[in-house]
Amino acid sequence: MCAALAATLGSCGLYTRYERPALEYEVSGISRSDSTVSPIAAMPWSEVFTDSCLQSWIGRGLERNTDLRIAMLRAEEAAATLRASQLALLPSVSAGADGSVGHKSPSRFSVGPSASWEVDIFGRQRNLRHGAEAAFYGAAATGQAVRTSIVAAIANSYYTLLMLDEQLSISERTLKTWDENIRVLQALKRAGRSNEAAVLQARANRLNVESSALTLRNRIVEQENAVRALLLDPEADLSRGTLVGQTFPDTLFSGITLTMLSNRPDVRAAEHGLQKCFYEINVARAAFYPSLKLSGNLGWTTTSGAGVGNPSEWIANAVGSLTAPLFSRGSNEANLKIAKAEYEIARLEFEQRLLDAGMEVNDALSSWQTAVERLILDKKQIVALKGAVHNTRLLMRNSPTNYLEVLTAQQRLLDAELSEANDRYEAIQSVIDLYHALGGGEL
Repeated sequence: MCAALAATLGSCGLYTRYERPALEYEVSGISRSDSTVSPIAAMPWSEVFTDSCLQSWIGRGLERNTDLRIAMLRAEEAAATLRASQLALLPSVSAGADGSVGHKSPSRFSVGPSASWEVDIFGRQRNLRHGAEAAFYGAAATGQAVRTSIVAAIANSYYTLLMLDEQLSISERTLKTWDENIRVLQALKRAGRSNEAAVLQARANRLNVESSALTLRNRIVEQENAVRALLLDPEADLSRGTLVGQTFPDTLFSGITLTMLSNRPDVRAAEHGLQKCFYEINVARAAFYPSLKLSGNLGWTTTSGAGVGNPSEWIANAVGSLTAPLFSRGSNEANLKIAKAEYEIARLEFEQRLLDAGMEVNDALSSWQTAVERLILDKKQIVALKGAVHNTRLLMRNSPTNYLEVLTAQQRLLDAELSEANDRYEAIQSVIDLYHALGGGEL
């Protein structure tokens, strides 16, 4: 009998445990070997973003963010459902009392506990529990994904402000240089070695830089307002550091494993969703098989002439009921088809999420490597242009050189310095993207 039941259960697949499906395609740039280790993939955000001002911003953001608080409440809901599903395999016990009063017959009272238990022969409750576990872990992973997104968003806003601060500082220094150039050209004009056109051209260039500085100040104000909205604090103190001198872990890796991507919270959430759909198929299959429910009670009765605690008769009974579906108007078949379709949808979404994760990591790595190479070229270009500006200004003072050479050299230096600030930000942005793409490490 037991062997036949085991064979039946095995053929039905009601106790089948979830296994990750094989991917239909390879994820570009992703190794299936686990030999590669990424330090940044395991780092908590406080070790990746070491700027003390930024850490303060992130701490405030994680405390106040509405999306994160909602995600935590969703996780609590899933935990409650999981606890209920874990207890569903146990019998339910209750206590009851009833009585009757008659004119000709003596009044009777009965008191006693009763219990009922659904025997999980075909695994319905067990699969519901596995599905609840998947939903709980999926909700927890979603919460971690929200935390990672918040950390990345705040870090991105912080470094955007540092870049704008640096570009504004460069523009203000350039304004002082243009003021000096104008004074020199005016002196040369009085000495007959320059003309009004040169002075006007220098003033026009200065006005252009001043206009850019105004635009930068406005962008800074807008970005600060956006940060305060992100932190849910309109009075937040936005003290911050400088772009130059920011440091990050330099042990970025050259290869990515499938396991590393699977640790991303959004990928984990997608796979837990797939697990839940898998067990829902098993639950839908269990609906085609009988359900066995055992119940019983134990108690005593007493008459109106005796105390409630003085039993006159003991009562005990046990009942077993077996219910098998015969005709459900097609609902069981429909539920099974729906569960299978939902599983296929979840499988496709999981594979797409894993593919997207690989592309995001590859893009972040490529951006980081490109930004680092550009910074090396920027530094060399700035050194050369500073020399050119110095030499042309000396020539302008000591020889009738064309003033346009001075204006051109100064403008090119400004562009190069602004470009370096932007490339420095791009390098930092790629680190943020990489941190986010790898799942945010340990939060």
